[in-house]
Amino acid sequence: MRWDRNWTLVAASLGVIFAFFLLREHWAHALGLSPYILLLACPLLHLFHGHGGHGHGGHGEDRLGKDETR
Repeated sequence: MRWDRNWTLVAASLGVIFAFFLLREHWAHALGLSPYILLLACPLLHLFHGHGGHGHGGHGEDRLGKDETR
């Protein structure tokens, strides 16, 4: 059996349906955990956001990566 796009859509649909019914029954518990989930998301975002845009561009280099010695 080959895993293709149709199986991905089926799995995603079942996951959304499962999450809906789980949250419907346990909404009060989910809202009670929301501050902790937000606090957990902060370090995870710092670890996995890519570290690409920290303003390190323009340290004596042009777009080609050569020193600007004009």
